[in-house]
Amino acid sequence: MGYTIVTVPTRILTHKDNICDAILEFGKDKIGPKDVVCVAESVVAITQGRYKRSEDFHPTFLAKVLCHMFPSWGSLSNWYAMQSLMDAEGSGKVLLAFICGFLGKCVGKSGIFYKMAGEQARLIDDITGTMPPFDKCLVYGPANPAKVAEEITKATGSFGAAVADVNDLKRAAVLGVSAGVDPDLISQILIDNPFGNGSERTPICIIKDYKKD
Repeated sequence: MGYTIVTVPTRILTHKDNICDAILEFGKDKIGPKDVVCVAESVVAITQGRYKRSEDFHPTFLAKVLCHMFPSWGSLSNWYAMQSLMDAEGSGKVLLAFICGFLGKCVGKSGIFYKMAGEQARLIDDITGTMPPFDKCLVYGPANPAKVAEEITKATGSFGAAVADVNDLKRAAVLGVSAGVDPDLISQILIDNPFGNGSERTPICIIKDYKKD
């Protein structure tokens, strides 16, 4: 069954904004009681102040070595991103995850590093990974995305809400949803990445009539 998705243009949101207030400011008239409000995880994180400029990191020798073990297109492929992960999750944990991941690949098992290195391993947005002026920053994943989704639902009067990490490579990861919302279904609905948190400035979208009669 198809769903209509309405995108919500905004100005650039910063740490001075509250995500619920921003959604109401720009999309209140578009949200109905059967709808699900979806927000890009990087924008939620930015409004929570969860970002740092690259010059604020001090990459260690270990970070400089490990980052070269990741593909150039990945978010952990430079000194600063790897150091940001080590700062968030601990250097020992990251090193152990790397060793286990390497050994796992030797026997044909992939994804072990990301399972062991902590949640931020898959959530950190590297430099240029988000909209200006935050394209000069590393952005961590949002804190308590399920709680944020509940707060959005309450503030907007919608059926539900979701915080999602979606890209143009057909990858849609739902980080948090409010009660009654199926994260797997939301992931399928968002797979074509309706968000535009770059020049489009549409980091909010609304799934219309998600709740069927």
